Amino acid sequence: MKRIGIDVGGTNTDAVLVDGSTVVGAVKTATTDDVTGGVRTALRDLADQVGAAIAATAAVMIGTTHFVNAVVQRRSLNRAAALRICLPACASLPPMVDWPHDLAGLVDGGSYMVEGGHEYDGRPLMPLDEMAVAEAGRRMRADGVRSAAVTSVFSPLTSAFEDRAADILQSEHPDLRVTRSSTLGRIGLLERENVTILNACLQDLAEETVRAFETAIAESGIAAPLFITQNDGTVATAAVAREQPVYGFASGPTNSMRGAAFLSGIEDAMVLDVGGTTSDIGCLRAGFPREANNVVQVGGVRTLFRMPDVLSIGIGGGTVVTEAPLTIGPVSVGYRLTRDAMVFGGETLTLTDIAVAAGISEIGDRGRVAALSPGLVREVLAAVHRRLSEAVDRMKTDAAEVPLLAVGGGAMLAPDRIDGVSEVVRVEHFAVANAVGAATAQVSGEVDHVFRDMDRDALLRMAEQMARDRALSAGADPATLKVVDMEDLPLAYLPGNAVRARVRVVGDIAAR
Repeated sequence: MKRIGIDVGGTNTDAVLVDGSTVVGAVKTATTDDVTGGVRTALRDLADQVGAAIAATAAVMIGTTHFVNAVVQRRSLNRAAALRICLPACASLPPMVDWPHDLAGLVDGGSYMVEGGHEYDGRPLMPLDEMAVAEAGRRMRADGVRSAAVTSVFSPLTSAFEDRAADILQSEHPDLRVTRSSTLGRIGLLERENVTILNACLQDLAEETVRAFETAIAESGIAAPLFITQNDGTVATAAVAREQPVYGFASGPTNSMRGAAFLSGIEDAMVLDVGGTTSDIGCLRAGFPREANNVVQVGGVRTLFRMPDVLSIGIGGGTVVTEAPLTIGPVSVGYRLTRDAMVFGGETLTLTDIAVAAGISEIGDRGRVAALSPGLVREVLAAVHRRLSEAVDRMKTDAAEVPLLAVGGGAMLAPDRIDGVSEVVRVEHFAVANAVGAATAQVSGEVDHVFRDMDRDALLRMAEQMARDRALSAGADPATLKVVDMEDLPLAYLPGNAVRARVRVVGDIAAR
């Protein structure tokens, strides 16, 4: 099956054509301000490179940092109202209480708390106050708010109140787009509510971005469905991506990790992805990124949902280097690398210039950096190697030596030896590993649920079946499904032999 994988990074937009296990073609172009311009260019360059081989492409998979950048940079966000179903409990801390003031002021479309919610075992805390929900919907319509986040106590266990509230809101305000927390977050009310509000305030941008991607693909003459890569190294349909843009927050690092596993054939390793702006370090387990089991901050907002355990530092090919005193980053020239870096005729000293001067990279005009002091070049490389080595060590969970897969356009900056690393593997097509990861992504289904009064084998079987059903509804081929993550945790502080189970399954995209 032929697939096109595209990764839109802060510096470069990469595209590859993968046929089965073979990378047929690969291109790299500068990311553009409007994002989709770079996608059009990448598709055109890829078609020019591979010719007729691009015909009969079965799918186009795109990963983008557009959504997380919008939150971090406080741009292109719409207002969103927050409805919490919780009273008489959980009222002491209102929605967005722990958000940065600038971000909260930008997206706050009003907060509402109504009676309802459930206990940990599924019993109603209070009946849902439907009249209060309807009044909230009328006020949202009067305020001109077109997006809402609905969160109910323990809704990952039973979403009945959130589903009913969404129906009521949309009956009062037909143009309202509703995000339900039970479709996104895990147990933990504030963090789940936070990610739901983030998702709601990205609805306009998600619609605009996905439509632009579809237009770019159509204008390129490629008749293939669009998929958007997600935080766990899998993909979702364009329709799902429109509704759940937060699942694409960390798709860049996860694409690189999945691509590294595919290109190297190594499924358990550390991965160092050196891009143009940052270096991302993560851990592969069974070919998939290790998930973060703790709170992850996005733009200063505490969240707890499906995110990879990744450490990012300001080291990349576009990182700016200054002398006297020596400073390396975190500022990067980003997508202006081919204009601002010295080897391309610019006046800004970057780590790409240092790599060319050191003889470890052969891009641009080396003569333009011939005057750089050898001592400066050695000092900068030593500092970069030290920082990368420290970051890799921080992400290891034990002292055992493991391989390190070095990928990304700036992979030449990775040291050849690192303590605690058995070998540094530089894979073929390392510069476009992110796009390869996108092209080879699968579909997933996940469940995070509390079970009561069941033996361990029975509850794990039930959790696995729930995860399989979710993967099938997302478009997975049932014959290819496999469990990649399973854990159970007895909740000793709750009565009734309560156990929290998490199961994730993945499978190939079903033929269409």
